[in-house]
Order: sequence, then C-alpha cells, then structure tokens
Amino acid sequence: MRTVRGSTDDVVVIGAGLAGLATALHLVGAGRSVTLLEQNEEPGGKAGRFVSDGYAFDNGPTVLTAPGLIQQTFAAVGEDTADRLELLPVEPMYRAHFHDGSTIDAVNDPHAMAAEIGRVCGAREAAGFRRFATFLEQLYAAEYRHFIDRNIDGPFDLDPSELARLIALGAFRSMESKVRQYLHDPRAVRLFSFQALYAGVAPHHVRALYSVITYMGMAAGVFLPRGGMHALPLALTAAARDHGVVLRCSTKAERIETSLHGTARAVITSAGERLPADAVVVAAEPSVALPRLLGRTRLHARRISYAPSCLLWLTGAPAPEPSDDRAPAHHNVHFGASWRGAFDDIVRDGRLMRDPSFLVSAPTVTDPALAPVGQHNYHVVLPTPNLKASHQNMPMDSERCADYVRRALVRHGYEHLLRTAGPQHMITPLDWERRGCPAGTPFGAAHTLRQTGPFRTSNLLGDNIVLAGAGTHPGVGIPMALISGRLAAQRITGPVTSSTVRSWAGAT
Repeated sequence: MRTVRGSTDDVVVIGAGLAGLATALHLVGAGRSVTLLEQNEEPGGKAGRFVSDGYAFDNGPTVLTAPGLIQQTFAAVGEDTADRLELLPVEPMYRAHFHDGSTIDAVNDPHAMAAEIGRVCGAREAAGFRRFATFLEQLYAAEYRHFIDRNIDGPFDLDPSELARLIALGAFRSMESKVRQYLHDPRAVRLFSFQALYAGVAPHHVRALYSVITYMGMAAGVFLPRGGMHALPLALTAAARDHGVVLRCSTKAERIETSLHGTARAVITSAGERLPADAVVVAAEPSVALPRLLGRTRLHARRISYAPSCLLWLTGAPAPEPSDDRAPAHHNVHFGASWRGAFDDIVRDGRLMRDPSFLVSAPTVTDPALAPVGQHNYHVVLPTPNLKASHQNMPMDSERCADYVRRALVRHGYEHLLRTAGPQHMITPLDWERRGCPAGTPFGAAHTLRQTGPFRTSNLLGDNIVLAGAGTHPGVGIPMALISGRLAAQRITGPVTSSTVRSWAGAT
C-alpha cells in the first residue's frame, strides 16, 4: 500500500461530513495533530438537518446499517458507541408495498424473513430466499476484506485467487440475474434488487458485487440514532473535539498550497489564513473540490458517470392510529407496476419515472421526539435523473416537482399528507447541486464496473494529498463513508496492525 511520504505530524482535513469526521478520529487516535475545516456553520455534510415548528427533519441519508463500523470509528479514540450515541433498532427494517396490494415486511432475522416471504410468495420462494441468504454470506466473506476494507493501488493489487472466488460466486453477473437464480416471484426479485439504486445503477446492469448492500441490513439490521440521523455526525464531532481535533466551522478552504512538484505544504482559507500541513485530506467531492483547491482537474474526472438523483420532500402530519390502515412503518418502499421501465426512464432516457417507485420514511415511528406529540415527520424520496442525464424538458422547478410528488402520493394512499398544515420542504436536483453535489446528485459517482474498486478515483494524489468520501474508494453510503475515512487515515499513518472489524455487524 502506498502511503504519504515524509513527516505526517500535522494534518489538515477539508470537509466535516461523515468521511472527514471518521478520518479525523482515526488520525488523532494515531497521534496526529488534526485541524478539521468545514465551510458550513455546523458539521455533518450530506447528513444535515432541517428544523421547523417542533419537527426535526434529516435532509440527507435516512437508512443506517453496519453499527460495527460506527463502533470501529469511536474505538479509534478508545471510546464506545454507547457512550456517545443511542442506536434504536428499526423494526421492520422496511415494509415493501407492491402494485397488487400485497406487502412484505423485511426483517434481519433470516428465519423470520423466510417465513414472511413464504406467507406472501409461497414455500418455493422461501426456500429460494434461504439459498440467497447463504450466497450473501459467501459474497461478503469473499469481498469485504479483499475488495472493500482495504486501500487498493490498482488492478494488479487484487489477489487473483480472491478474484477467482468472486467470479465463481457469480459476483460479476448483473444483480438482478443473480437474484433470479434463487427467486422467481417478481415481488421477491424487486425486494432484493432495488438496493441497486444505492449504487446508482439499474439492477439489470449493476454487478452482483453490490448485493453486499442487501447483506448490510440482513447482518445486523437497520437503525436510527436517537435524535435522528444528524445525531451521528454530532456524536462523532463531540468525540473528535474531546480528543484534540481542532474543528473550525464557517471556514472555507480556498486552495492547497503546493511545491513545484505538487507536494502539499499548506491550506489557504478564504480569509487568507495559511495553515501549514504535512498532509492534506480532501473529504469532499473530487470533481468539485479539486479544481478549486489545486487549480486543475484530474483528467478522468470529466468522464465520470454519475448516479441518478432524487427529489426529497419533507413534511409533518398527524400520526394515524396504529390500527389505521394508513399507519406507516418506519421505512416504506412502494414499487410501481413497471420495473425495468422505471429505471430506463431515469437512467437511459433522462426523464421522471412514469410509474414511480419511491420511499416514504416516518422516523417518528421509531423516535417520536422528532416531532410534536401526536405528529409524524415524513421523508418522501423519489428517484430522478441527475442533471447531466436529464432531458432538457424535464421539470426541475420546485412547484412542478412538488406536483409530481403529490401525484405519486395520491396514487399510493397518502392523500392525508397533502392536507396537513405542518411544515413542508422540497429538495430538488438543482438544490443538491447548490449544496456541492456534482450533476445534482447526492449519490455521487455511479458504481459502474469501471468506477468500482481499483477503477474508482484513487484516494492518494501525489505525495501527500489524500481523498475521502463518496467520490473515492469504496464508494457511496454511510458505511462506505466511515470505511473511506479510515482508509484515508491509513494512507497517512500506514496500515493498522490492531484487530480489525469482523463484519459489518461486529465490533472492533
């Protein structure tokens, strides 16, 4: 593994999102002096928060898995997750609603999950699920340590025997075709292949490698931090500060001062302050941050294929009684009648889904304190094309986007959300772009094969500039952000020799 050359005593980390915070914790835990710069008023990055009229809305990720990786991050400074953060289990992990009116509750107990699939889809599908669960365990065992949880310097850095093992498992087939090897009911197929959206690629195109996303929930479940998702970066921030990280919010890094050979010497802030550094970590989107910070664009950054984007609509409404048919689960995935056609709409044709599949989350089901008494807060997420892929006539203004959301909600029985006097807030791809997301997508570079593993943007530039976050290895999502932060730190400190995480569900 290549590492930063020379002294690494003083490190400046740019960006206090989850990846930047994780990087800072691993570095300070290894004895480095760390200054963490954040251009916004508070840390958190995409895991932000919107507060209105007693409602606390997360305006970023809504699904939290892999508690072992959170524990690993706190353990870098000798702490335990429970000392800083309470993780509430989300049960069921999500409720899938199908166009024929049937529902399936996804749970992380494999026996209970098989029984639930058998209830809806029959004994044959239940048996198929058991075989699929075995495949996921085998895939994780073959993939995690060798292809996710390590720094990779290029294709020849991969172990041929482990690569052969993945090929034998069928990991390089499409996710959907691999799922169909075990499951045949269209509802079950959708249930275990919609996770491709998190990778930014349609299920019939993304590699089965990314079925590890499904494994993350099945291994340890889905959680909500008490206080909402934003509580996670706040807890990491508190730990970082207590262990000596100097966090400077409302401080924008303007450029990285380099030598003639490209070695970073200091970070210059927008106020003109010079912060000397032995190494610099850029925990921000490379295609957005690097041109500004270094005055140049990495050559292949112009050829990046970006994931689809989304509309995020936040609202508050009265909570239905538990016996009411409208009472939601915490996470509710609604599948339209169309499947491939829906993905073709947003990925191939650059238009809104004509028969949308979407997510409705009601985190107050798990943590009622996020809204006034008797109320729910709702997060409605509808996938859309990103701004580079979208057709020029696709509506992007807030009002037409809101109309699209309203029509989808009415079709699926959420009319009561439209009659509320509670707060409402819409985030469109244009808003994501204004928040620094390239192509207007919070999901970053799509996980196509040529943007996976050794082919994704390297996290080490030159002698002493390191990247962390969704734009580099291993990729998008909260678990990947935490791993990315640790891998970035290892580029500076060298490999960690202490015990490593046993699994996404395990502890350090």
